[in-house]
Amino acid sequence: MERGFNDSKVDVEFSLPNEQIQVLLKKYKKIKKYQKSSLFAVKTMDGTEEIVSKMVEESREGGF
Repeated sequence: MERGFNDSKVDVEFSLPNEQIQVLLKKYKKIKKYQKSSLFAVKTMDGTEEIVSKMVEESREGGF
């Protein structure tokens, strides 16, 4: 089972300061919560969802 994010046990050197990592983690968690919501499902069905679809398109263009 996954433990989730716990930056106190990370052994990798980051080029970002810890404060910026915390901001990124917070944004990531909000987006994941939005993806699990019924509002996201409804917007995806009627084609008006813009937040996640833009990020997916950027990742496809970037070669991920």
